[in-house]
Amino acid sequence: MTDSPNPADIFSGTKDVAETHKFDEAKLAAWMQANVAGYQGPLEVRQFKGGQSNPTYQLLTPKQKYVLRRKPPGKLLPSAHAVDREFRVISALHPLGFPVAKPYGLCEDDSVIGTMFYVMEMVEGRILWNATLPEYQPAERRAIFDAKLTTFAWLHNVDWKAAGLEGFGKEGDYIARQIHRWTKQYQMSETTKIPEMDRLIEWLPKNIPPGERTSVVHGDYRIDNMVLHPTEPKVLAVLDWELSTLGDPLADFTYHLMGWEMPSSDPVRPSIAQIEDKKAWGIPTRDEYVARYCELTGRENGIPDLNYYFAYNAFRLAGILQGIVGRVRDGTASNAAAAQNEGRVEPLAKFAYAAAQRAGMAG
Repeated sequence: MTDSPNPADIFSGTKDVAETHKFDEAKLAAWMQANVAGYQGPLEVRQFKGGQSNPTYQLLTPKQKYVLRRKPPGKLLPSAHAVDREFRVISALHPLGFPVAKPYGLCEDDSVIGTMFYVMEMVEGRILWNATLPEYQPAERRAIFDAKLTTFAWLHNVDWKAAGLEGFGKEGDYIARQIHRWTKQYQMSETTKIPEMDRLIEWLPKNIPPGERTSVVHGDYRIDNMVLHPTEPKVLAVLDWELSTLGDPLADFTYHLMGWEMPSSDPVRPSIAQIEDKKAWGIPTRDEYVARYCELTGRENGIPDLNYYFAYNAFRLAGILQGIVGRVRDGTASNAAAAQNEGRVEPLAKFAYAAAQRAGMAG
């Protein structure tokens, strides 16, 4: 495991601002002066290396570091890259003590840097890129996993109405709406007939587990979307709220749990599923992790429909990736992603189909 390339070397740190993402820094400095309490220049702008879909910058001043997240320049889908939604959710969570960066301001005036953006504090700490945590000892790994899970359960326990997040998403029928959305995208983007996908499209909406709750969902909760304390197993900030909404917390949790089920297709970032002796490694087993989550969120009966959720999550991923393949086919996305993503759709469909069969789908 330790011989893999270190993804931290690829994704961590900052670089000079890419030519396509440059803007008038003097205009930003003037906006900061007028809108960010305590701001004092001069201002230096760097860009983070990580592959965020929303360009993310480090703003350096003599007294403080900030982070700026913006919509990318160019023609975008109407609902994509909604940095105002990110700003809204962290603004609601920060006063509760939930670990997010302190928000400073949202700018919806495109004349400042070209697109909408928001500014938040720069939280210093560790960002870990490999979910198996190869650089740590078993006891350290265990403590980090516990901190990650405790924070996730806290998010799902937030009283979102009291936090001012009414209207942040639709309440109820989250999975039904997601299935409809990704079925539509898959069918519009279909390039190869995959019988398993057709069967899932028929079976999934008819077998949604009852008792769906509504909570704030993150949408992409994983170890590299958080900042840990420099030395302690403590989450200081959860990052990248681009996919957050109101939805089914079990859909959110079981998406995160897919790391225990599916080997990674990324050699730089192996998955937890590839660790055979989890106990010796200091990683909780899937069942231990589920039991602890249920304890923290008051689910006395566990998650009896786990296989349904695995089928749903793999189906959703297959729909997302097929959408990318379709955009390549239609000439609206980079060809670099085509072969790679097309090759991942069928294995996801087969994984989802097998999980659905374990959940009771007839063969």
